[in-house]
Amino acid sequence: MINIYVSGVDPVFYRDIELISALFFEDVKVTDESGTGDFSLHFTIEGGNPIGVSVTLTDPNKMQQWHASHQRAVKSDEQGKEYRKRVKQAVSHALLQVLQESTGIRQPWGILTGVRPTKLLHTLLLDGKPMEEAEQILIRDYQLHPEKIELLKEIIHRQTTVIPDLYELNKEVSLYIGIPFCPTKCAYCTFPAYAIQGRTGSVEGFLAGLHEEIEAVGEWLKERNLPVTTIYFGGGTPTSITANQMDSLFKKMKNSIPSYGRVRELTVEAGRPDTLDEEKLDLLKRWKVDRISINPQSFKEETLKLIGRHHTVKETLEKYKLARRMGLNNINMDLIIGLPNEGPDTFRQSLDVMEELRPESLTVHTLSFKRGSVMTQNKQKYTVADRDETGEMVRLAREWAKKMGYVPYYLYRQKNILGNQENVGYAFPGEESLYNIIIMEERQTIIGLGCGAVSKIISPMTGRIKRWPNPKEPQAYINTYRRHLTGKLKVLDEAYGAEVCKI
Repeated sequence: MINIYVSGVDPVFYRDIELISALFFEDVKVTDESGTGDFSLHFTIEGGNPIGVSVTLTDPNKMQQWHASHQRAVKSDEQGKEYRKRVKQAVSHALLQVLQESTGIRQPWGILTGVRPTKLLHTLLLDGKPMEEAEQILIRDYQLHPEKIELLKEIIHRQTTVIPDLYELNKEVSLYIGIPFCPTKCAYCTFPAYAIQGRTGSVEGFLAGLHEEIEAVGEWLKERNLPVTTIYFGGGTPTSITANQMDSLFKKMKNSIPSYGRVRELTVEAGRPDTLDEEKLDLLKRWKVDRISINPQSFKEETLKLIGRHHTVKETLEKYKLARRMGLNNINMDLIIGLPNEGPDTFRQSLDVMEELRPESLTVHTLSFKRGSVMTQNKQKYTVADRDETGEMVRLAREWAKKMGYVPYYLYRQKNILGNQENVGYAFPGEESLYNIIIMEERQTIIGLGCGAVSKIISPMTGRIKRWPNPKEPQAYINTYRRHLTGKLKVLDEAYGAEVCKI
């Protein structure tokens, strides 16, 4: 844990200072207790227009100091919350500069620490900014590097091409179905995922509750004449349950969701190849599933064992080829940059395998040390890629995708992501996941059903977002799903009101 003593700035900015500092150091804690820090930061803030911020970083152990300053113009009508936002930006800019100077590390995403940088660019364009002006804002206000801005521009163009009505999607909703079971839990995972062995009672009880949720939400959609854009089965690994259980779920969806036959996209994550067989793949084909995921994460046998994926590289390749033979023609695969003991050479080998397979889409994740994962709790056991190696692998992925004819179509970032990089979905043009675009850009309500599913309810009148989580653990879900369902429907009613049928 690195403690940074901060002075000269309102405590309201401590969290922002902590987030920026965490881009450079692991396990950072900001303190205002004098003499307790490994480093000290002293800010001087001059109000008015422009706002002026200067900062001095002191390393008492090395007896060194670094200085930086930043000025931020303020519009005449910006007061209160808006004025404080400008002060925050100036503080963040000055802090980023002094930390880059002292460490020699350049942050590709500038001062951005949020999940959705693409949403920021969408917002600027929706506010009427021409693309050139939006680019300048990203450079001036957020310090983004040019290669990241180019990536955002490509993604925005692709998204609005694939979903021309992206900005009008509040007239519909999407559904997420959370199945919380997996063969085993991966070391890096914090999703609701519970080993399915020995959980027969939990599985049946969970599915009974899920069926009831689907039926109730279907009634709510019917009453309000709301169509469904996409349906996404995630988890966990949805294909961990039996073929008969999956078949019953599809029947319940078809009978309960009024616009089921007009859904634009139906996706089922079959991420673990050890959950697939001919019977399940035939079922997915018969139910006209548009898109599935078969996720290797790595093509190195030792890595799969180390991260707790109890399948082999051979099994991944065999199940992929089986899915192809059975007529599933939109398959996504995932790779993770920076898994333990994997560097650029190993990643190149994985891309060589992908070149042979040519899935319709490839999602390239950068490893993130998520709070609560086995890997995070036992960091000393895992040797992962450093900042430079991570950046090299991100660059390799982008160059490879371009060479192979894939285009980037969605992007998101996470806390504690290696090298302060990103996760990018690449696809052949026309094979992009609509659900992935919708959930990242927050353009419509996504109603979550099942374990660990979070409903993101976006009012079509105000645009305000309300989250409503379901319990993550199967038994907790079984015990409380009716209470959570009642609450969720109430929040949906509040967001949509009587006007929904007129949308």
